[in-house]
Amino acid sequence: MTEPAREIVGSFAVMAERRFADVWSRTVLPVRDRRLLLLGLLVGQGLDDMTEVQLDVALRTGELSEVELREVVVFLSHYAGWARGARLNDQVEELIERVSRTRSGRADPAG
Repeated sequence: MTEPAREIVGSFAVMAERRFADVWSRTVLPVRDRRLLLLGLLVGQGLDDMTEVQLDVALRTGELSEVELREVVVFLSHYAGWARGARLNDQVEELIERVSRTRSGRADPAG
């Protein structure tokens, strides 16, 4: 027998996943534009963990290049504040280095 709390959490997860899929599959805005909007919101709110995930997806899918990610840092630093911009810069540079190591076949010391 499934506990009621687990059923609620499970059904919420399914509903949330479906809603996110619906939003991301709409065609009026390209996925790249959606990713940029989301990055701005996440950085503006200081949600570093979620920002890191979105940066990784943007770079690995080719939605944003290394140069474009660095330009996002410059732009958002002016609007989200220098402290958040500095943190974003660190995240972008760490990601670029990590992806570069992976592409060159070197092991990632962070795991």
